[in-house]
Amino acid sequence: MDNLIKIRDISSQYDVTARTLRYYEDMGLLNSIRSEEVSYRLYDENAVRRLEQILILRKLNISIKDIQRIFKASGSEVVLDVLGKKVDNIDEEVSLLHELKGIVLDFIKDIEKVNFTDDSDIKQLYDKAKEIETQVTNIDYIGKPSNVNRLIEITDKLDKKVPDVMVVRIPEFKAVTSGLHSWEEIFKPGGYMFQLWQYFHLFKPIFFDCLDFALPKDDKGEMICAVKDGVTSADVGPFELIDFPGGLYAMAVSIDEDDESIQKVHDKISKWVESTNFEVDNSRSFMFNMPFLDEENEYNNDIERGLGYKQMQRYVPIKLKDGI
Repeated sequence: MDNLIKIRDISSQYDVTARTLRYYEDMGLLNSIRSEEVSYRLYDENAVRRLEQILILRKLNISIKDIQRIFKASGSEVVLDVLGKKVDNIDEEVSLLHELKGIVLDFIKDIEKVNFTDDSDIKQLYDKAKEIETQVTNIDYIGKPSNVNRLIEITDKLDKKVPDVMVVRIPEFKAVTSGLHSWEEIFKPGGYMFQLWQYFHLFKPIFFDCLDFALPKDDKGEMICAVKDGVTSADVGPFELIDFPGGLYAMAVSIDEDDESIQKVHDKISKWVESTNFEVDNSRSFMFNMPFLDEENEYNNDIERGLGYKQMQRYVPIKLKDGI
């Protein structure tokens, strides 16, 4: 026991949280020693050396999945392969960044020509910025169309970061449903969302104090709102009472983004799922919700502080792959 190191000492010495150490153990990367004499984890010299290897690889931005591969291999071939691919990715990113730098410098030269006291020049600059944003290249503006096209290609390639994704299990719950309708019907004044708000006192917040989930289906959608235990069909007026089955979802958050950016988050969640032991469950619809806490409520004329930004939770239904 004298040569063993306590988890709090390892945490302090290597500036890593106890939770992270336990996570490494759960993933099979690290082993601790437990005894009847003490309730905390202890680590021997082999575990400390293994932790140092893990921390080095994580500093190099090597994924946990690849670290597992490296430790399972008997030789150095796997680690060399992983690091070689990392170098290739860095080379590609450096090349793209150099090209992006050149394009930005061209834009700087164009902007330097603009007279900020001239409304027409400002309008040209605004049009150019909007053109880049919307990826439209068929109107005249200061600059080179080829630069804009290449800028879009480069930023798309550099935009590889997958958002933080959580696997969540949404429990079963009773809910009222708007039924499947066009979004215009659901959100128009006096529409289904307005009617649902009239039954606010019956609803039970589920996540982030959100009242509802939206389930898009083709060009239509369905709003579902959880209700308290004991609520019956007679309590919810014109709405149908359903048992929402819940299930596993991969969830990520997008903030202050347009529809195109939100779709990119959705696509990246799907890409993340492909790298796991899960697959998208196409038998269920993806969902989203947005917290409208402390915002102006047009239905009851309340004006409150507001979040200050838009936040959307995107839920992609998942299931374990066959045979796992």
